[in-house]
Amino acid sequence: MSTTPTDPTGTGPQSVVGAWVDDTGFLVQELLPDGRYDETRDGRPHAYQGRYWVEGDRIEYLDDLGFRASGEFRDGVLHHAGYRMTRR
Repeated sequence: MSTTPTDPTGTGPQSVVGAWVDDTGFLVQELLPDGRYDETRDGRPHAYQGRYWVEGDRIEYLDDLGFRASGEFRDGVLHHAGYRMTRR
């Protein structure tokens, strides 16, 4: 697995940079252009922060505490940890 973020603004058919929000507003994930993310959960800002990188349709996360996670982009929707998120 790559440990260096790909250019999130220049790979794939669309940029992934921006705020991704689940259908209820519980989860807000801000994907930043420098390959970092900042996640808000249930109104708690900065609940998770770390690095991300994109490989094809997959997104890989490594939070600042060492936890790894992944997700997948399908038809403009980010699927991550049981959440369905759209960009706002």
